[in-house]
Amino acid sequence: MENKEQSMELIKKLLGNIGEDVNRPGLIDTPKRCVKMYEELLSQTGIDPKNEINTFFESENDEPILVKDIQFHSLCEHHMLPFYGVCHIAYVPNNKKITGLSKLARLVESASRRLQIQEDMTLMIAKAMEEQLQPKGVYVIIEAEHMCMAMRGIKKLGSKTVTSKKTGIFTVDKELVRDIEYKIKL
Repeated sequence: MENKEQSMELIKKLLGNIGEDVNRPGLIDTPKRCVKMYEELLSQTGIDPKNEINTFFESENDEPILVKDIQFHSLCEHHMLPFYGVCHIAYVPNNKKITGLSKLARLVESASRRLQIQEDMTLMIAKAMEEQLQPKGVYVIIEAEHMCMAMRGIKKLGSKTVTSKKTGIFTVDKELVRDIEYKIKL
């Protein structure tokens, strides 16, 4: 954050506006901690996550590669409350081009560190895969619980939202899609 002092003052004002005693011991350092937390949680704002896919290898494999259950947490742009869950990424290599498995986890981590909606995060990951690997197809599925649904409003703890994006071969090969979904137990 460019102006930490100003941000801390805004948080202090918010606490005061909701009736808190901003000088009580438990809240003295809250504005500073809060600013530090948002710096961490939103650290990839404005950064293209495709840059995380920066190592490439060759493989004769032409079957789908699936990395599933990549845990993440992000912040909803509507309420600034967390949503968290798992991301599954499958792709079919093209022209022998693959990337390191950890790069997919790094991609999800980078994509999650910003204010957003889950639907856009799903598309962002698929687009990064397409741009960096030019695979025969990509299938991204995100399953997440949203605190804006669990803590406020409808208060439905445990409900999950599932979003997905298919490209290339995954849009036409139903058997391939069923195989991936079976492997991740959808």
